Amino acid sequence: MWFCLDVSENTDWSFLMSPNAKGAIFALLGFAIFSAHDVIVKYLGAHYSTFQVIFFSVLFSFPMIFTMHLRERSEENLVPKHPWWSTLRVITTVITGMSAFYAFSVLPLAQTYAFLFGMPLVITILSIPMLGEKVGVHRGGAVIVGLIGVMVVLRPGTSDLSMGHIAALSAAVFGAVSSLIVRKIGSEERNIVLLIYPMFANLIIMAVLMPPSYVPLALFDLGALALMALMASIASLCIILAYKTGEAAVVAPMHYSQMIWAIIYGFLFFDELPDRVTLLGSAIIIASGIYVVFRESRKKVSKTTPVLRNRSRADTGIMPRISVLIRGGKN
Repeated sequence: MWFCLDVSENTDWSFLMSPNAKGAIFALLGFAIFSAHDVIVKYLGAHYSTFQVIFFSVLFSFPMIFTMHLRERSEENLVPKHPWWSTLRVITTVITGMSAFYAFSVLPLAQTYAFLFGMPLVITILSIPMLGEKVGVHRGGAVIVGLIGVMVVLRPGTSDLSMGHIAALSAAVFGAVSSLIVRKIGSEERNIVLLIYPMFANLIIMAVLMPPSYVPLALFDLGALALMALMASIASLCIILAYKTGEAAVVAPMHYSQMIWAIIYGFLFFDELPDRVTLLGSAIIIASGIYVVFRESRKKVSKTTPVLRNRSRADTGIMPRISVLIRGGKN
């Protein structure tokens, strides 16, 4: 039996093609691919050290970066205009990368995401001293509620605090610092400096730390690393299209869709199912994060909108920040 859908020419489908709808779709696709990328990180982390996984991840990411910035040839390209801030950012991105990759390798996917979702809350707090942002009662309350959510996930007193939990929290904190540094100096610093320095630092530091735990890579795993780099590139492109198409206040909350994928992928590939406490804490963190985005999107509430302008995931220095790629040019 054939079923036909009668769509007349007068049917108004414009809402499906609105910029915000397209932006949301691009964002959902990008974050779904990023979540698949994190599945590979977790798989590789069970067989190789974090140092080795990061080293080869950066190695496979370099061709894309050099291709994108081959045209920037001036002698001043690699000279930071803010050397101290640039150095601090390199340090924070390296710590963020090691922390996030280690957390993914030892914690359930959903639990790792729950902690990383706390990054906007940390950005809100640190934007006060770093950007001179004024945080009122509403956003301040959202931060407090979000931190309660983090404590719910941690459940102190009922479970041991592992290195994985510490690593996930570190990734959120140092990722927030890195994001705010870009927000502070990004309008004056060259894109090539913001992109290349953290990647070179990761490559050098991981090359030094990797040898004692080095394990020869199987051909399949080498392909998985290459696939990771490809996924990160495609996902970044989707997020860029999302922010160029839709409003930041609509696109930003799509970041939290990764929790859905974490539950699906965790069950399918790692036999993981988050318990009720983790889901409750995650819901609290996500709700507070979305509220912060909502408040920043309102006029005259935020001067610098640090969370809305943080368009990347935790800045690991392995792939370029999406906000830097969106900005383009020298600025």
